Amino acid sequence: MKSQDVRKQFLDFFQSKGHLIVPSAPIVLKDDPTLMFNNSGMAQFKEYFLGNATPKSNRIADTQKCLRVSGKHNDLEDVGFDTYHHTMFEMLGNWSFGDYFKKEALPFAWEFLTEVLKLDKDRLYVSVFEGNEEENVPFDQEAFDIWKQFVPEDHIILGNKKDNFWEMGDQGPCGPCSEIHIDLRTNEERAAVSGASLVNADHPQVVEIWNNVFMEFNRKADGSLEKLPAQHVDTGMGFERLCMAIQNVTSNYDTDVFTPLIAKVEEITGLKYTSNEIKNISEEQDKTNIAIRVIVDHVRAVAFAIADGQLPSNTGAGYVIRRILRRAIRYGFTFLDTKEPFIYKLVAVLADQMGEFFPEIKSQQNLVTNVIREEEASFLRTLDQGLQLLENVISETKGKEVAGAKAFELYDTFGFPKDLTALILRERGLALDEAGFDVAMQEQKARSRAASEVSTEDWSVLVPGNVETFVGYDQTEADVKITRIRKVDSKKDGVLYQIVVDKSPFYSEGGGQVGDKGTLVSANETIQIIDTKKENNLILLLAKQLPENVNASFIAKVNTDLRAASAKNHSATHLMHLALRTVLGTHVEQKGSLVTPNNLRFDFSHFAKVTDEELQQVEDFVNARIQEQLPLIERRDIPFAQAVAEGAMALFGEKYGDSVRAIKFGDSMELCGGIHVNNTAEIWSFKIVSEGAVAAGIRRIEAITSDAVKKHYANQEVLLNEIKLSLKNPQDTLKAVVALQDDNAKLKKQLESLLKDKAKNMKGDLAKEIQEINGVQFLAKQVDLNPEGAKDLAYELGTLGTNMFLVLATAEEGKPMLSCYISKELVAHKNLNAGLVVRELGKFIQGGGGGQPFFATAGGKKAEGIPEALVKAKDFLK
Repeated sequence: MKSQDVRKQFLDFFQSKGHLIVPSAPIVLKDDPTLMFNNSGMAQFKEYFLGNATPKSNRIADTQKCLRVSGKHNDLEDVGFDTYHHTMFEMLGNWSFGDYFKKEALPFAWEFLTEVLKLDKDRLYVSVFEGNEEENVPFDQEAFDIWKQFVPEDHIILGNKKDNFWEMGDQGPCGPCSEIHIDLRTNEERAAVSGASLVNADHPQVVEIWNNVFMEFNRKADGSLEKLPAQHVDTGMGFERLCMAIQNVTSNYDTDVFTPLIAKVEEITGLKYTSNEIKNISEEQDKTNIAIRVIVDHVRAVAFAIADGQLPSNTGAGYVIRRILRRAIRYGFTFLDTKEPFIYKLVAVLADQMGEFFPEIKSQQNLVTNVIREEEASFLRTLDQGLQLLENVISETKGKEVAGAKAFELYDTFGFPKDLTALILRERGLALDEAGFDVAMQEQKARSRAASEVSTEDWSVLVPGNVETFVGYDQTEADVKITRIRKVDSKKDGVLYQIVVDKSPFYSEGGGQVGDKGTLVSANETIQIIDTKKENNLILLLAKQLPENVNASFIAKVNTDLRAASAKNHSATHLMHLALRTVLGTHVEQKGSLVTPNNLRFDFSHFAKVTDEELQQVEDFVNARIQEQLPLIERRDIPFAQAVAEGAMALFGEKYGDSVRAIKFGDSMELCGGIHVNNTAEIWSFKIVSEGAVAAGIRRIEAITSDAVKKHYANQEVLLNEIKLSLKNPQDTLKAVVALQDDNAKLKKQLESLLKDKAKNMKGDLAKEIQEINGVQFLAKQVDLNPEGAKDLAYELGTLGTNMFLVLATAEEGKPMLSCYISKELVAHKNLNAGLVVRELGKFIQGGGGGQPFFATAGGKKAEGIPEALVKAKDFLK
């Protein structure tokens, strides 16, 4: 059975059991600060488990894209070395929200595996929670009794808290679980050793495929458990492992989930991957296999993250995605000898393979391909730079071991991998101080943890069972009662209080728009609300102090000046989106935005710099829509399918419900939950202030509106007046600036001519200082010229004869520069290389550089290092 059929069989089965089939949520989470990525099937349903929202059905099934590369669930370093861990994987799941429980869930699982998929019952093992006295949670007798109807007792394993009690995190819903494992070993192996003894023992052929979690408890901040008001079922089955079992192979990578990708890597590299079935392979082949597994796994994670809107970057989720991709690149670089970008070529295979069920990978294929290709090219350049830096480290090493701290600096600052460092050192007869590296790594992790450590108390619920509502589209003030409060303490922000009110006029950060600020006012006090965020469907008002009387009645007041400014920028963002699609083409799609009271930032897909003329057209387009005084047409609770059919823009990577809010200004229509002006005339004016690249195929525009535009033009006028004053108030400022530029160009030419004359005059004096060392004509000297003059002088001296090795230093305006000239015969016969010379000598001036073998330059920051660099230049003649 092909993997596509396995997925369909699962969804069809649970649909027949009354489950609503829902699409996968994006892999990157937007409204849950406790998670960076969707790391399990239940993540998108947390608000239902917590009672903060009502599900559209009490029975749901889906297949969820998951990523486990950060936080508590982190499988990254296992990927490639075994055959069953992955960064991105699919989690098949069925859910019951207060509907059925154990006596339905476990028979459903058994029926699907043994009757629909026809798995061998004798190869299946199940586990149940053995209980925990400390937690006062008893042995799961009910699950045990249910399983006894289907499997012999020697196939039922009692599991401890680690294996059979599932928790979302340190706090939140949790409960005992019952896992299903399958033994895929040969009959001979099974006869020799019982499968029961290998359950949860990390055996590659005795693996967990399905976990049935029974959410019964809530874990409080003090570690205690309390009963949830309703019992839920949360199940997750590893799609890739299930395919392994059904397709009768002993590795996930031998299934058709991965074999098309592996075949493409083989085609590109000319290397062969050997199946897990083949034993006693060589060490070299094992390294090849691991590298190919790493690459085909990681490209899936990176491609789907980019398709869902998360670009590689240097911070947060973007950094994690970049790290995954770089791990794949370095495995290819080290073990498959790939020195050019190639991973991007796998995206087409992935799109063909998974595009039917996950259309985002198909529609975003060009963007994903270009981003990965550019990231590959960039990191390969970084690897090349790292190799040069490693050479410097090796040259400074005394003895046979390179300090771990030095290697960690290469890893942390330049992304140069530890295993590649160790490999190169071994080839050079050196060793890496692994313990020192690990110490440096742990110190960095400790610093990182300390910086982001957050302590969260339990919610204090003041109004039990209350359903909080947002009234901010219609009101900026509301009479409210506080329904719950929570204290949060972090190193970054200090102590804050999260306040939830029954009717919130405050808009929570989302859709790129920042959260509202304002006040909570009672008869006796005023509490400043410094921000508004959303978490698991709760609108959180952030304050630095709590009201003295949290049970009082309050008036929630939004800061209307800040909100109005944000609304103008948000509406302008929609108009600009339409303008970009009109001017540049319909390939333009929003890839990120930031809307604040001060400005707006908009990231979009486009593969060339936007010209000044195009930017002007975009600006004119938006201002024309402002002049047209287009009214806001807002439609709330419109069916998603209807909104899209009517032309509304939906953004990839966003999670939409069945009903959505559509915002329309003329021809601009987008699905959006943000705050907008009632008429485009309120925006007053729109001005683009910058445009540039942020990633491969992604451009960024920053712009301003309204009062910020007025201030911008006022500043420009002040600047123009200052220019006039400095030019002695000319009648025609432009003509005066052009004349000044012409004069400057003439003076530059005169200066260049004088410097060339100076270099020629110095030629004779310096020729007398040239020494002959081992048959080489050598000179190392600091000269009073600019870098261009030093280059001219070096070439002039080079005409005096053969076998010339010259190093000239300059320090114009305190900026040190080294220039190295080597005669071509020395390059050919003495193996001297100007690029290597300046790279080495550049260390003395705290810089570096490069060039051609016969001429190269290096700039730096430390002019005082020039004398030592010139002395060391002579060492190259030894």
